[in-house]
Amino acid sequence: MNVSSSNVTVVIQYRDSFSKAVTKNVIVVVLGISINYINASLIRTFRKHQVFYTNPRYILFCHLVVNDMIQVTLTVMLFLLSYILYKINVSLCCLFILLALFTTENTPLNLACMAVECYIAICIPLRHTQICTVRRTLQLIGLIWLTSMLSVLPDLFISLATESREFFASQVFCLRETAFRNPHIIKKRNVTYIVYLVLVWLVIFFTYFKILFTAKTASKDTRKARNTIILHGFQLLLCMATYAVHLLKTALMEWFPKNYPDSLFACYIIIQMLPRSISPLIYGVRDNTTFRKYFKKYLLCSNQVNIH
Repeated sequence: MNVSSSNVTVVIQYRDSFSKAVTKNVIVVVLGISINYINASLIRTFRKHQVFYTNPRYILFCHLVVNDMIQVTLTVMLFLLSYILYKINVSLCCLFILLALFTTENTPLNLACMAVECYIAICIPLRHTQICTVRRTLQLIGLIWLTSMLSVLPDLFISLATESREFFASQVFCLRETAFRNPHIIKKRNVTYIVYLVLVWLVIFFTYFKILFTAKTASKDTRKARNTIILHGFQLLLCMATYAVHLLKTALMEWFPKNYPDSLFACYIIIQMLPRSISPLIYGVRDNTTFRKYFKKYLLCSNQVNIH
């Protein structure tokens, strides 16, 4: 039995006590509802004002928020199903896992694109409106989804080619390792994640240092752009932890075998939930000039309009 299989076996064999299960599910549901409520307010803010959906920066941001909402909803559903039904149909599990993987892999790519847009706005301001158009931004979002699909869909095709019909009609504890269990998928996943890790971090470092050294003045916009990319980097660091989560799970099983499921729960909160709570901070709170004054109105469900 390989390491991945033993990880799955430990999770399946372990069952939380009733009180611990309720506590974990309440924490996950409350976090999920809170994050989605804030993100829904961000989307409502975006939709209500034309100034946002004609701006490539906010289009990319809205795509990131929608992506986060889908990802949070799917992972919370899977978490609840693992306690309520325990095992579900393999075909349904594959559908949930595929959608969750699409949105998970979209996030680092979207953050890299936002960093590039920030770099163009600060370092090439005269060409920003020519390079960063709405049409190109929408094409870029399509390319992000295409890249994620090309990365994830081979898992499904390999499983369809190697697994029997009986397997897809059976029921499993829904994890990526149980839905797509072919060893070639694991090798492909490791290579893909390494490529993602290298390329996306190169973009983040390149844009940050270009802004740091190219911009000659310590203007407010320049400082804000650098701080925004630092936040993107921190958010990306948490998101990229997903790419190394299988290594982290192996280490946790060796270090804390008795508390392994609790360690997995902590990883889920830190790796899946926490990065999705940073997006509102970047544009919903820090953007004093444009987004914040609209966002507060919808977040607090205020009917008063005090916008000039």
